[in-house]
Amino acid sequence: MGVVVGETAEIGDGCTIYQGVTLGGTSLAKGAKRHPTLGRNVIVGANSQVLGGFTVGDGARIGSSAVVVKPVPPGATAVGNPARILQAEVDAAREAAAAKMGFSAYGVTQGDDPVSQAMKGLIDNASGHEHQIALLWQAIEKLSARSRELPAGECVPDDAHTTETFDAERLNRLVK
Repeated sequence: MGVVVGETAEIGDGCTIYQGVTLGGTSLAKGAKRHPTLGRNVIVGANSQVLGGFTVGDGARIGSSAVVVKPVPPGATAVGNPARILQAEVDAAREAAAAKMGFSAYGVTQGDDPVSQAMKGLIDNASGHEHQIALLWQAIEKLSARSRELPAGECVPDDAHTTETFDAERLNRLVK
């Protein structure tokens, strides 16, 4: 497997280009900027295709087998087919959180698993509902305490959850 570098491609200093990479064009117009420009210190993973006359910013990373067809900002990471952009700040925050837990999986993208996203949404929704229910029971307790007509025991059942016990954080960690 070789590396294909198109006629108008430009490669900055300190770039790392692994095997099977194509820096290709998407236009047949002669003389036009048809091929990508890689900034300084860009890493292009194995078997990636960078197609078009746009710029990949300084310090950007392109994951293996990615198909990049739009500009990549400096310091960002592009993964997938078609490539989606992961911002450096988000990656850094995620890595910091993983370091606190003592583990960081290599090569695993976060947040792109549809089942996991759905589960996280349901967990967040359930957590919000529990919060609202607890607030309602607290309001009922306050109102019944003020009322001289009804004793508090008749307004608030014994099994009413007036405090929140739902642990959304723990469940979100399980579906990561």
